[in-house]
Amino acid sequence: MVKIESGKSGKEVIVGENPVSRWLFTNTTSAWIWLILRLYLGYTWLTSGWGKITSDAWTGENAGEAIKGFMGGAIALAEEGDVAGWYAWFLEHVVIPNAVVFSYMVAFGEFLIGLGLIVGLLTGIAAFFGALMNMSFLLAGTVSSNPIMFMIAILLIMAWKVAGWYGLDRWALPFLGTPWSVREKKK
Repeated sequence: MVKIESGKSGKEVIVGENPVSRWLFTNTTSAWIWLILRLYLGYTWLTSGWGKITSDAWTGENAGEAIKGFMGGAIALAEEGDVAGWYAWFLEHVVIPNAVVFSYMVAFGEFLIGLGLIVGLLTGIAAFFGALMNMSFLLAGTVSSNPIMFMIAILLIMAWKVAGWYGLDRWALPFLGTPWSVREKKK
């Protein structure tokens, strides 16, 4: 149903949501679905990040070596046409020269994304950065579980209002100025 309302600067068109979308993305009774997806994705990121944090090639004495090897492989894929030329340029001229910094960013980023998703704190933001990392891996030519993780992250971003209901967002979002409200049913 299209509803037209008058606004100060003219007419504004408000397109209502369908009942399924409204239930999935704005109703806290759907929060259990997001909890399951959040915990799966969070566990995946947390364990991946922890493995990198405790790895010598990521954050230890040889920090940056893993990034250099991975990015070198992506640059080789660019020569075969499997990685976009602009992304290969970015890897070669930005990431590889700063491999140590990127190594720490990836390792601790994955861990913090996982932690945020598991405890349900700033779920939409954590999912956004997870999707950004998945997209970076996909652009570098790594498929693996990245497409599935990317899709789950996009859904969690869309459900940010209720995805952290069973988590710290239930208290953090109202504190930060994004309160949930209870609608009274019409009699």
